[in-house]
Amino acid sequence: MSTTSPAFGQKMSGEERKVLASTLVGTSIEWYDFFIYAQAASLVLAPLFLTPVSGDAPGLATIISLATIGISFLFRPLGAIVAGRFGDRLGRKRMLVLTLVMMGAATFLIGVLPTYSSIGLAAPILLILLRIVQGFSAGGEWGGAALMSVEHAPVTRRGLFGAYPAIGVPIGLILATGMLWIMTTSTTPAQFQSWGWRVPFLFSALLIVVGYVIRRAVEESPVFKEMLQRKKESSAPLRDLFKGNTKQVVLTALIFIANNAAGYLLIAYFIAYGTGTLKLARPSVLLAIVIASAGWLAFTLYGGILSDRIGRVRTFQLGYALIFVWMIPLFLLIDTRDIWLFGVAVFVLTIGLGLSYGPMSAMYAEMFPVSVRYSGVSIGYALGAILGGAFAPTIAEILVQNTGWAVSVGIYIMVLCAISFAAVTLVPEPKGTDLRVPGI
Repeated sequence: MSTTSPAFGQKMSGEERKVLASTLVGTSIEWYDFFIYAQAASLVLAPLFLTPVSGDAPGLATIISLATIGISFLFRPLGAIVAGRFGDRLGRKRMLVLTLVMMGAATFLIGVLPTYSSIGLAAPILLILLRIVQGFSAGGEWGGAALMSVEHAPVTRRGLFGAYPAIGVPIGLILATGMLWIMTTSTTPAQFQSWGWRVPFLFSALLIVVGYVIRRAVEESPVFKEMLQRKKESSAPLRDLFKGNTKQVVLTALIFIANNAAGYLLIAYFIAYGTGTLKLARPSVLLAIVIASAGWLAFTLYGGILSDRIGRVRTFQLGYALIFVWMIPLFLLIDTRDIWLFGVAVFVLTIGLGLSYGPMSAMYAEMFPVSVRYSGVSIGYALGAILGGAFAPTIAEILVQNTGWAVSVGIYIMVLCAISFAAVTLVPEPKGTDLRVPGI
């Protein structure tokens, strides 16, 4: 049984549809889990888990709470190394099931974690440990999902197929922000602070069951199967990766930093800034982020499609140019304290975000040989996340508190855009590269 791809009018097999559904649903759930923490950190975690600091210095407590978002990023390379090691030896599918279960378990446990008032210092320590587990899981998730989709794709549609795990990010953001919006509008502020914030974390248990069933039903990547048939699996993928592909790892990290930093402003910082500094209504700010996330989804999918037409490098360059030129207008509009202009500002940002994210799966897969591809893609992505989004909300908060000028955050992102633009320009256009084992 087959169906037609709406993007290109070509037939899509049942297995291809199953793979796309698996990567889309799985990554959406993974990023829902990851983002729900980031948004809760910007709204409620500081007074609940950092009670002494929050009482004496609320601004410092906010900075520390946002910093816990970044702590998990420091463990993403470890997750990428472990998942990459076994993903390049045992297969993409097994690692994707494992990372999904790990992420879901950590998220659910955060939802039942006692606060500082109940267990004292153990509360923030346990919170950080669970966040570390989330980071470890996220480190291995993206690379595996990207490869499952791209390695199943026809050569002319790798950008489109690779965009499916990528749009899991805005879908996860829509789910996370939407759940918080539902809870903030259906509870009183006291109820939300007491128990309402826990519901989105507990909801993860249901999502994980759905994702687990779907991922278990998917066939292993055909490229990986070819590698096993030829017995080309590496005995030490990590060693081989840095022996022959260090440049590619560095470039993938630098290419990602601007997109990830700007993305985490949308994911976490704008909520904290809009509700805390600008005193905009929380439900209105959350709704604006949901709408912007829908834009991010659409433009990410289009970015993958466009990269199949004009190339990965040109699509990336266009995306970063758009983010660069929008940064200063973005913050000028946000600082008007008008929720409608706030919504317009963050929505327009997603055009550049989508174009610089949609081609990423295909481009990264095409930059590495099959025997070290999972390791290379995952580690490069994880390192880029550390350099980009890990502490972007924290840096943004520090810049605003010390300069009193929100545009300073825009300048910071513009510098990162220049770095990522230069890095992607150094990559020879990889579109159409043979992903199979040499000789097949």
